[in-house]
Amino acid sequence: METLGTFILAALALTGSPGPNTLSMAGVGAAFGRRRGFRYMVGLNIGMAAVITVVGTGVSGLLFAVPGAAPVISVMAGAYFVVLAYRIATAPALTDTGAPGSEPKWYEGTFLSLVNPKAYAAMAALFSGFVLIDDDPAADGILKAALLMAMIIFVNVCWLYAGSLLTRVMRHERAHRAINLTFAGLLIASVAVAIML
Repeated sequence: METLGTFILAALALTGSPGPNTLSMAGVGAAFGRRRGFRYMVGLNIGMAAVITVVGTGVSGLLFAVPGAAPVISVMAGAYFVVLAYRIATAPALTDTGAPGSEPKWYEGTFLSLVNPKAYAAMAALFSGFVLIDDDPAADGILKAALLMAMIIFVNVCWLYAGSLLTRVMRHERAHRAINLTFAGLLIASVAVAIML
């Protein structure tokens, strides 16, 4: 039971701390509101389910063993994060009626999770660092995956709501722009840190 509690605390710290997924979720919430950000959140969760599967089954080890795969994935990730940061930074205030449909789509959230280096590192640490069920690796992996998905969904909902509440409090154009620019800058900074690790 002690191991389960430690796993949950470590998982919450790794999945809930500021990083590309969480900051993009808060940024989308701030820039577009929680309703318009919901599909993006679903996409992030789908992508994280894929990352958990790839890491939990060991496929990520095979993928990153391919010569040149890691730099290609890093470049793709960096390029997409820059595009997403730009979209967050330039999103119109929620009081504007323009730009419907300009919010990131679900498949963009999926893609972001799939190219997020922090996601792979965090899942690898959690899968390799804990044994929740002795003598049954399959059951151990399934339990870890289920717990991680539940925590990721919870964390993403919290970040989406936090971002949308921040914008609700600050409806003025200047404040909205400052919030969007801050989240865009934090997203770029978190990606730089994740790539350097």
